[in-house]
Amino acid sequence: MWLAIVFFLSALLPLSLSHGQDPFAWLYGRQSQGYSHGSLQASTTGWQCPDECDCPPSFPVAMYCDGRGLTAMPTIPSHVKYLYLQNNAITAVPDSALINATSLVWLMMHHNQLTSEAVDKKAFLKLEGLERLYLQHNNFTSIPPNLPRSLRDLRINHNKIEKVTPADLEGMDNLTILYLHDNAVTDMSTSLKALTSLTLLDISSNKLTKVPEALPEHLHQFYLESNSIDALPEGFLGRFTQLQYIRMAHNQLTDKGIPSNTFNVTGLVELDLSFNQLERIPTVSTTLQHLYLQANQIKEFTLGSFCSVVDVTNFSKLRTLRLDGNEISRQDVPSESSMCLRLASDIEI
Repeated sequence: MWLAIVFFLSALLPLSLSHGQDPFAWLYGRQSQGYSHGSLQASTTGWQCPDECDCPPSFPVAMYCDGRGLTAMPTIPSHVKYLYLQNNAITAVPDSALINATSLVWLMMHHNQLTSEAVDKKAFLKLEGLERLYLQHNNFTSIPPNLPRSLRDLRINHNKIEKVTPADLEGMDNLTILYLHDNAVTDMSTSLKALTSLTLLDISSNKLTKVPEALPEHLHQFYLESNSIDALPEGFLGRFTQLQYIRMAHNQLTDKGIPSNTFNVTGLVELDLSFNQLERIPTVSTTLQHLYLQANQIKEFTLGSFCSVVDVTNFSKLRTLRLDGNEISRQDVPSESSMCLRLASDIEI
């Protein structure tokens, strides 16, 4: 048996060497000597991988360059679809950096040191199939120009963005997820109008004083907490047929700033209005399941906020109700509330 194996390998060796390949290269992997930083290295399948990255033969369309201490963009082979560059110290994306990377579907560049000025205007222009772009935890003061219109998931949270213009997001009708939280945005104008497919919008922890105009109609999750919003527009939620989760905690909302029946909309599952300045419980839909009103200034438990009529078939579907940190006690809850809130297993006062 051993003689047969030796004979087979001895026959294979000259054939491999005649093609300039080492048949035992897979034994010692990428870390062979003699490659300078940034050089390209032939893989076992014939394509090339930058020496500072990993390109597993088992997943040849991915290139892992994350956490390598990089300060500049590596050379990117044209076949790569999934590029991981997060957790480095990259400071710039020149026009030439991605010019050959036309197959990219995912580009992960979060936790770097990118600035708006150091990303060239045409840097992302050729990435016509890009679906996922992660740019969070950098130093952007504006959204980079000419982002691919093919994007479905854009994360640019934890930056220093102050303004979002319609031109920044123009034509992105495929975008379903947009994370813009933890920036310094004061104005969004009508920039969200073009995002006709958007289902998740997170603009919490910014400096907004009002709800953005022309919100996409297909929103499913809408996060606005930790801003400075003191009032909501009339008919705020009336045209959202798919909205289930809205969070507006840590704002400056008052009773006067919330038009009547604003939250009395069918389909809403979770509503968070905690840490505001409300004195009354707003009227909510009987389909609502989770309501958070802690840390307001509520002085009365108004059962009519939950049920206008109570009978066998008409009652609130509320399961969670938080009213702790207000100006009421459990003695203020009327005895008939058990009929209206018959599903509420968790009421905190």
